[in-house]
Formats: sequence, C-alpha cells, structure tokens
Amino acid sequence: MPPKRQPAIFLPHGGGPCFFMDWTWGPADTWDQTRRFLEGLAQTLPATPKAIVVVSGHWEETAFTASAAARPELIFDYSGFPEHTYRLTWPAPGEPALAARVAVLLKNAGLPAAVNASRGFDHGVFVPLKVVFPEARIPVVSLSLAASLDPAGTASGGR
Repeated sequence: MPPKRQPAIFLPHGGGPCFFMDWTWGPADTWDQTRRFLEGLAQTLPATPKAIVVVSGHWEETAFTASAAARPELIFDYSGFPEHTYRLTWPAPGEPALAARVAVLLKNAGLPAAVNASRGFDHGVFVPLKVVFPEARIPVVSLSLAASLDPAGTASGGR
C-alpha cells in the first residue's frame, strides 16, 4: 500500500516569538487559538512526516533557494522582544539531499533555483514548528521566495 500524501499547509507563526513569552501587547489570549491549532496539527496528519519543506515568507533570494545546512542555526529575525526569546533552541536537523532534490525539481520546472549550505531557520520556520514538533527530530528544509515576488516573471524566462 503506497504511503498517504501529506497535505500542504499554511503554517501561521504569530507575532515574533509570541508562543514563548507572556503576551502583553493586547489581550493576553491573543495567540491562544493559533497555539492550539499548531499543538494539534501533528495529530491531523496521515503519518509523521519523514521531512518537512517550508516556504519561508521571511527569506528572499534572486532564485528560489533551498537551505542545505545539515545542522541549521536559528535566525532571530525579530526585534524588541524579551531577552529570553533570543535564547530559544530548536535543534531540528536539515536535510542537504532533500534541499538538492528541491532545487533540481524547481530547475526542471523552468524556475531559477539554488541551494544555500549555511542558511538557518528564521522565525517563520522555527517558531511554529517548535510548537508543532517540539522534539525537533524531523529534518527540515526551508525554501526562499524569489526576490521579484512576481508569480508570472519567474517561470520560463520571465514572461
């Protein structure tokens, strides 16, 4: 029996490191519903993922670029939050072979693609996944957006 396909999911990440601090900028329960969604997400999947590819809205490159670091560091690309939120950890492994495969598939589809062997996980990746998969055992590859942000201009030579 072939494995069940995993769904594509829009993964909300709230405001900066909101799930890991006392929220004081508005109602205290501002992020509670989002946290509950994230905490229950793994149980809704057909199986535990073997790996995860996350398109990051916080990373732009001239070509779609897949993170290929074996041990990605966290990128604290937020500011003005409590000091302890800059010491969060989430040591999920990267998956260089999957990053290379993602780049090949994008190139085969006529899209500009590359890999980055040193890119870590920005908060759009590690904040929600730390809630969904706190044990940090599943390999993760993040994928940048194309800097043009032009959906019609990235394929087939820029139509």
